[in-house]
Amino acid sequence: MNATWLQWLRGFVSVRVRGGAIERLVNGALAKGLQLWSIRHTSEKELVCYLLISDFFRLRPLLKETGCRIHVTSRQGLPFWLQRVRRRVFFAAGLVLFFVGMYLLSSLIWSIDVKGNDRLSEEQILQVAKQEGLYPFQWSFRLDDLPVLSKRLAQKLPGAAWVGVEKRGTRITIQVVETAIPEPKVNQNPRHLVASTDAVVTKILAETGKPLVKRNMRVKQGDILISGLLGDENNSAPVVAKGVVKGIVWHEYDIVSPLERTMKVYTGEKKIVWYGVLAGRAMKVSGFGKIPFAMYESIKEEEKAAWRTLSMPFGRIKETILEVQMLRQTVSVEEAKAEGIQQARADLIAKVGPDAEVLAENILHEKAENGKVYMKVLFEVDQSIAKERPLVQMQGD
Repeated sequence: MNATWLQWLRGFVSVRVRGGAIERLVNGALAKGLQLWSIRHTSEKELVCYLLISDFFRLRPLLKETGCRIHVTSRQGLPFWLQRVRRRVFFAAGLVLFFVGMYLLSSLIWSIDVKGNDRLSEEQILQVAKQEGLYPFQWSFRLDDLPVLSKRLAQKLPGAAWVGVEKRGTRITIQVVETAIPEPKVNQNPRHLVASTDAVVTKILAETGKPLVKRNMRVKQGDILISGLLGDENNSAPVVAKGVVKGIVWHEYDIVSPLERTMKVYTGEKKIVWYGVLAGRAMKVSGFGKIPFAMYESIKEEEKAAWRTLSMPFGRIKETILEVQMLRQTVSVEEAKAEGIQQARADLIAKVGPDAEVLAENILHEKAENGKVYMKVLFEVDQSIAKERPLVQMQGD
């Protein structure tokens, strides 16, 4: 095409000319000063070319003289572009308003998150931030520089060692690092470590104090394991006994395990509900009507709109409602026994501590009746058996 910018401003058309005197038409047009360019023959009696709008009307007398016919294939240039814009004035105005609205919405602070606070309340931090002009629905261009805001908030918040302010899109995050306050040391009185239950000692490690038992010794509840008295009867010094003592302890459990289980299964039927979200408020836009399932579960997924690195204050939520059914399943006696013992082991570990180890379990008695399995099980557990007892109490004894 090779049109100049001046030709684009004036406007031009692409035409197809047919006739037996095409060459005479072209020569006559050029002789009268008409601008024709990109002239190309497509056949012996047809050519295509470009010409200005003003020259298009000056070409009509030559068409009559030569008996040629002309057909416009395209219109280009500023006049035609303005004509198309005038036809779509409402669309153009809406497009402009959309981008203006997007800019205004992205220039607002929609939410403020506070992180890292423990002793300082979130309300106290937000109140101080509001005094500095930082609050929801504030224009972001009205805020001071973030380092300046951070410094002012740190000065006004008692107990804050450092405050950071971070802006991501329309969201502000205030990160607080509170001043560390050392915990007061608790003065511990002299004490013994004694057996919390009957056991057989498997491990003893004394940090401070005098160990009075050895491995494989049987101890009874209340026996001293690590003494808080150092020395002999004539010359002794009280200390805080510290250490680790473990031993084998036997726990007897009565277990009842059902022979029938209730299981939740999904049928595959579902219903989708969509919500539009604007400024933290959701409005249902599809999936109206009652839920057609007697039993169901709901899963929600939120999708926030974003433009580049900016997070927009609107989006949508997809709620998937899944139909579920409860099915009953019969299990064997062995499966019920294994499940009951497993639950009892978990309960036992939760009671005696995570460092305990179940060495063995012995079923003392079992029976199955009324759809359940009844068992009496003896667990052999290697666990911590030490507990504290004040030294004063022992001397009083």
